[in-house]
Amino acid sequence: MKLLVCFVFFVARAGAIQDLSGKMFTFPLQTKTDHVKLITSKRNLSAATVCHRSFTDLKRDHNLFSKSTQASPNEFLVFYDYTNKEIEIHLKNQKAEYRSLDYKPNTWHSVCTTWDAGSGLVQLWFNGQPLTRRFVNQSNMTGEPIIILGQEQDSHGGGFDINQSFIGMMTDVHMWDYVLSTCEIQHYVSELSFTPGNVLNWAALDFQINGRVLIENKQMYCQ
Repeated sequence: MKLLVCFVFFVARAGAIQDLSGKMFTFPLQTKTDHVKLITSKRNLSAATVCHRSFTDLKRDHNLFSKSTQASPNEFLVFYDYTNKEIEIHLKNQKAEYRSLDYKPNTWHSVCTTWDAGSGLVQLWFNGQPLTRRFVNQSNMTGEPIIILGQEQDSHGGGFDINQSFIGMMTDVHMWDYVLSTCEIQHYVSELSFTPGNVLNWAALDFQINGRVLIENKQMYCQ
């Protein structure tokens, strides 16, 4: 197994949109400051899909994806609740809880979440397995978003809690403004060709690193 470090430490916004294909963010420290802000021009959403892959050994609560607006710090939140052993999907002030997941430590997991305002339904896909569709919220997402990896926002762009911070690696973060099809999700999970996100695209990502977050090559396992 070979791992190369491309960049070690950023404190300011990257100079241009970057193609992070084959790369990952590494969050090596437990802090209440270190995070990555993902930047998008999309303001109003009536549907969404968010997919990412993550790797951690944490045995406590931690954030996986946090999108806030001025009106709602939990506009779209994907959060792991260690006490209840569940992934929670928050839409504004409502949530769906998914338990009995094989969320093993020190293992890469692919997580996709879909939501549609027309029906108000969310669905979690865990390592390619679709879980029950549940009603959460029918209100459109509106307002200027702040999207954070590594920390959970209790206020718009802040309110971080060190005990909810993420430690580990994260890669292939995409977000779409529609519900991704079953085949597209399966292609994403299997790392086959798929339509990249039109809200967030890992291969053309606008982002800002704050604190000690590294960009490294993905870990490749030798046969």
